[in-house]
Amino acid sequence: MADEMNYDVVIVGGGMVGASLAIALSATSLRIAVLEAVPFRSSSQPSYDDRAIALSFGTHRIFAGMGLWQALQAEITPIESIHISDRGRFGFTRLDSRDEGVAALGYVAISRAMGVVLAERLQQLPNVTLLCPAAVTGVVSGSDHAEVTVDYEGVMRCLHARLVVAADGASSQVREWFGIDTRRWDYGQTAVITNITPQRPHLNRAFERFTDSGPLALLPMSDNRCSVVYTVRSDHAEEVTALDDAAFLQSLQERFGSRLGEFLRVGARRAYPLQLVRAREHVRPRLALIGNAAHTLHPVAGQGFNLGLRDVAVLAEVLSDAAVAGRDIGALEVLQDYAKWRRRDHMKMIAFTDGLARIFANPLSPVRALRNAGMLAVDLLPPLKHVLTRHTMGLAGKLPRLARGLPLVRSVEPYSSAKTPSPSPSAPKGRRAPRGKGRKAAATGRVTDKS
Repeated sequence: MADEMNYDVVIVGGGMVGASLAIALSATSLRIAVLEAVPFRSSSQPSYDDRAIALSFGTHRIFAGMGLWQALQAEITPIESIHISDRGRFGFTRLDSRDEGVAALGYVAISRAMGVVLAERLQQLPNVTLLCPAAVTGVVSGSDHAEVTVDYEGVMRCLHARLVVAADGASSQVREWFGIDTRRWDYGQTAVITNITPQRPHLNRAFERFTDSGPLALLPMSDNRCSVVYTVRSDHAEEVTALDDAAFLQSLQERFGSRLGEFLRVGARRAYPLQLVRAREHVRPRLALIGNAAHTLHPVAGQGFNLGLRDVAVLAEVLSDAAVAGRDIGALEVLQDYAKWRRRDHMKMIAFTDGLARIFANPLSPVRALRNAGMLAVDLLPPLKHVLTRHTMGLAGKLPRLARGLPLVRSVEPYSSAKTPSPSPSAPKGRRAPRGKGRKAAATGRVTDKS
């Protein structure tokens, strides 16, 4: 017979998005379990490989509100400006942090380094239980709780939870078990990911260059390296990845040009087929989808992880407020608050990234002329550029507390954009509900807000 364990929230998937949700919710008295199939720091852990991740300014504020930014600062490189161009055409746009009055438009982090920071924080939280490696074998939703069966350390366990959160990626098994359909579009493109060292200093500039095979992005990294996302047609992907270093650098140089001088060195390369995946429903009773389980985007403009982290910030606030109000955190009416809040941001970013991918892949001359004129218009019209920049920075629309740089628990000192805050010694930490009366209150969602 399976061992039984009771939690308020069970998060299936301990990648960057799932781990971030657990850390955000640790500021409440909710009891949380995180289930992850692949050991942390393993080379087979897809969320924590050597890829570089573009972090928007809004993501910076969310991590600051969670108290994580100081630990991440040693692992990140700021993006101070972005140069956007169309290969062989006249159109271009330049975005600069000075125009927005911020130190950086965004940042670049290595996902493996981020994984170390998140894993260390998870293991320090008294109200978070990490089960890893753990294989989830089924999820059943009931009227007042869900049951998650999991194989952990060779023992079948049954976890009871008021809410299950699917953070298990684009091929979400939890989403499949709940019978939630998806809309998919295969772009016929593959992203080849690597790092290169250019001859000239990158000066904390990022580049997005549209080519006839797809967008080519270079993101600044430490030691004057650049992370490269080289999009090629899928029928050419195997040929490109099989090139030796010199031939690959030559191919990349032809696509990018000479703005950074000669490309001198290249690292290991990996290829990822590109699809748009969108779940038709993001909530069911006892279930919420976040991150790639809800939406997987084309990597153009680097918005995928940032969109997922905004899911985290909104869901954490909705659950925290519901718990304080004595509401059932797994009830559909509560989860619909999350779904409604996120709908516009999801639709906007899907339309933005999908539109860019399609428009710049269109070879028709009239389309090329219009898109290049549009890029020049953005560059020459500051109000239009400001709107575009705010959206890419993750600062548009209704923002949750964490996305405004504020902690989930109101009694903690607010975040200032001028200085990354240190934890206040007098600020109360999220703590596990005590046994007895307090534990019962947490189990029924009646958490006292002491702000």
